[in-house]
Amino acid sequence: MAQSETNKRKVAVITGGSRGIGLAIARAFAHAGFKVVITGRDESKLKAVVAATGSAEITGMPCDVTDPASVKKLFASVREQYSAIDVLVNNAGVAHALAPVETLPLEDWKKAIDTNLTGIFLCAQAALPLMSTGGTIVNNLSVAAIRPFAGMSAYNASKAGALGFTNALREEVRKRGIRVVALLPGAVATEIWDQFWADAPREKMLSADTVAQAVLHAVSAPAEASIEEIRIGPTVGVL
Repeated sequence: MAQSETNKRKVAVITGGSRGIGLAIARAFAHAGFKVVITGRDESKLKAVVAATGSAEITGMPCDVTDPASVKKLFASVREQYSAIDVLVNNAGVAHALAPVETLPLEDWKKAIDTNLTGIFLCAQAALPLMSTGGTIVNNLSVAAIRPFAGMSAYNASKAGALGFTNALREEVRKRGIRVVALLPGAVATEIWDQFWADAPREKMLSADTVAQAVLHAVSAPAEASIEEIRIGPTVGVL
């Protein structure tokens, strides 16, 4: 059976879906037959991005993953429009400028933890009541979840914490037939590098589309298949 037929009428919610990896995943899912909801904090930008995709399968709903009320409103809207969801991709994330611990602003620390860790918790908590056997949660964690980088303590801490949460969540929902996948990509050519390394060699990095195809493959696997991690990196060294 063709992948588009297998995934027809399935619903996926992708946070941080207005650019980069999130947008690439949205396009790949829509092409494969999913109904896709992407989120972002800027509603006007979100509308423009949805229009630019040219896909009737992609819709946008504003959400700030750090705000419990905003997350609650998002999933209430998803429930109203679709009744249930099959895939949640927790992709929304932020980095910060390189800084040693001694000078790292507390605001940068809080922003990374609130977005990259608490945001995943809030969205997973709100999505689970809408999911059933065969559903999948994918948490985009980055290789920073398992590899430390000097000057990136808040980012590393948020991603490592999110990996711990992902592993615990997997054990909790395994008995319900819901898969929880840790996405651990290496360097990917997205705008996030502008936050701390504007001259990074993007030509040596993975494309967002390559990561998207790996995620699509994982969520399209038979329901009885257990896929716990996606580790993917460029074939040449970047860092």
